Amino acid sequence: MLLTNSDVRRLEQKGWTRELFAKYDSEGYIWVRNHEGVCFFFDVKEQLCKAYNDRPLGCQLYPVCFDEIDGIIVDSICPELKSISKEEKKRKGREITKLLKKIDAEAKDRVLQ
Repeated sequence: MLLTNSDVRRLEQKGWTRELFAKYDSEGYIWVRNHEGVCFFFDVKEQLCKAYNDRPLGCQLYPVCFDEIDGIIVDSICPELKSISKEEKKRKGREITKLLKKIDAEAKDRVLQ
């Protein structure tokens, strides 16, 4: 999951340590780290997100997401796939488009610094 600067700040304010949950790639993007094949924030034993109330915006918009080939989609592996209406997909799709533009701009700024 890609993170915005505000996602990182919000998680840090809740006590999470950036070096543990985030990784930066060479293009300036910030990603949530995986631990043992799952998201850093996912509690495998409890099957819950440990940061649910403060989760990144991309997580809040899920299962609507962006696919490089098909564009805005509803993730087919999500158990809640059938619960997403066409209207919700469209609304969240617009939010994802804005989010990706923000993430791209922030990554570009990090690379230029």
